[in-house]
Amino acid sequence: MRKLRLCIVGDELVAGSGDPRALGWTGRVLARTAIPSNSHVFTLARPGETTAQLAARWEAEAYPRFVEDADNRLIVGLGVADVEAGLSTARTRLALANIADIALSKHVSVLMVGPPPLRSSDTRQLEAVSDAAREVCDRRQIPFIDTYTPLASHDQWHDDLVMSENGLPSQAGYGLLAWIVLHSGWFDWIGLDSRA
Repeated sequence: MRKLRLCIVGDELVAGSGDPRALGWTGRVLARTAIPSNSHVFTLARPGETTAQLAARWEAEAYPRFVEDADNRLIVGLGVADVEAGLSTARTRLALANIADIALSKHVSVLMVGPPPLRSSDTRQLEAVSDAAREVCDRRQIPFIDTYTPLASHDQWHDDLVMSENGLPSQAGYGLLAWIVLHSGWFDWIGLDSRA
């Protein structure tokens, strides 16, 4: 039986902050995926973390969880921290490229999930972060899931954010994020079936 080790890194969106069900998009996606019983999934989120900070810590946290005889995979979930910290798009691109290059050099499959449009951030700059992540992925032929474009004018997404006390999505918003991930090549990348 296939043995999977899946590490998911990112900020409060990866942690599911603001979701009263405490699932976030990651929990909803994994609940729909037939993960083998001998596999392990690790959510290694750090709220408020920029991609530069993530690049400095992800390897030390993820690699002890990977094993040689497993299918080791890394998901990088992006949020608004780079925009709110004033990081340049070039620095974001460099941090993401470093993460991807190190993972790929160690035979770890990588998937990136771009940032959704959140009301608390500069949306134009956030779109540039999404574009930078797409460029990094395209150059390395790794999957990129764009959440910004499909949600930028999505009424239910924006209604969910308007009702939020912390500027983060709630159940409806995380459900939309999960739907996008599940229908944007997730099952092809993970190589597993839907629980349906």
